Amino acid sequence: MSDDIRQRDLTFSSMPFVKKIKTDAYFSRFQVKYRRRREGKTDYYARKRLVTQAKNKYNAPKYRLVVRITNKDVIVQIVYARLQGDFVLTAARSKELPRYGINHGLTNWAACYATGLLCARRALTKLGLADKYEGVTEPDGTLVMTEVIDGEDAPRPFKAFLDVGLRRTSTGSRIFGAMKGASDGGIFIPHSEKRFPGYDPESKELDAEVLKKYIFGGHVAEYMESLEEEDDERFKKQFATYLADGVGSEDIEEIYQNAHTAIREDPTFKPTDKSTDWKAESLKHKTYKLTLEQRRANIAAKIEKFKAGGFDAEEEAEEDDE
Repeated sequence: MSDDIRQRDLTFSSMPFVKKIKTDAYFSRFQVKYRRRREGKTDYYARKRLVTQAKNKYNAPKYRLVVRITNKDVIVQIVYARLQGDFVLTAARSKELPRYGINHGLTNWAACYATGLLCARRALTKLGLADKYEGVTEPDGTLVMTEVIDGEDAPRPFKAFLDVGLRRTSTGSRIFGAMKGASDGGIFIPHSEKRFPGYDPESKELDAEVLKKYIFGGHVAEYMESLEEEDDERFKKQFATYLADGVGSEDIEEIYQNAHTAIREDPTFKPTDKSTDWKAESLKHKTYKLTLEQRRANIAAKIEKFKAGGFDAEEEAEEDDE
C-alpha cells in the first residue's frame, strides 16, 4: 500500500501543470465585491480614509475636493458623505469659463486652476467666508497655505481634502492645478509642493516661475510659438479656433489674469439661456397610456368596423403597433 502512495506522489510531482481546485469551503465563503469596485469606478481603500471622520467631531462633515477630468470638461466639487450617500456642497465646471473670458483650452492646466478657483470662491461665498478668506489674489507660483485669521471670534478656514479618484498622481498632473486654484481661492487643503510642475526631486525645490507660467497658460503660449515656427500648416489647423477669435500667444496670459479677477468679482452660478424648451420638445414624442374607457372605445370601434365589413387585419395590426 505504501508503494502505491509513493508512486502516486511521484506521478503528481513530475507533472508540470497541476490544476488548482478550490474547495467547497472557498465558494461557500466567497464574498462579492461592491458594485463600483467591480466596475472599476471607486477605490474603496482610499474612500474609507477620505470619508471616515473622528468620533470627537460630533457628526461634523468631512469635506472632499473632488476633481474629475474628462475629454472635454473639468469638474470640481466639494462633497461630504452621509449614510444616505454623498452630498455636494458646491460645484464648478470648466464649461462655465467662457462666461469669464476663457473660450479655448477648457481642459488644460490653466483651465483646471481657474475651475478650482471658481469652485473655492463659490463655496466661500455660499458659507459667508468670501470676505474673510480671499486667498492669493496675485499668484506667483509659491506654496501658500490658507491660515487662520487673527481675532478671537474669527472663523477658521474651510478645510477640504483632495480626492483624485482613480487618476495617477504624477508630478505636474492637471488634478493638482485644480487643487492649487482651490487653495489660492481661500480653502485650506493640506498638501505639499512635490507634485506641482517645476518641482525638482533631486534638489527638492520648487521653481516658482515654472508654476506661475502654468497658472497663466504660459506653456500653451510657448507651444503656440514653437509650432508656428516649425510647422505653420499644423499650427493653423491645431489652433484654428484661437486664430478665428484673434487670440495669439501674447494674449493668453492677459486672458487668464482677467478671468481670475472676474471669478473673484462674481463666482455665483448662473444657468445658461436655452434657445429651445427641451421639456416641451420631449413631451411631443411621449406615448401616454390609454385609460380603460379609451381601450373599451377602441375595441367597440373595431367591432363596429368588422360588422360593417370594412375590417382589414393587416391595417389593424399596424395601428396596434403604432
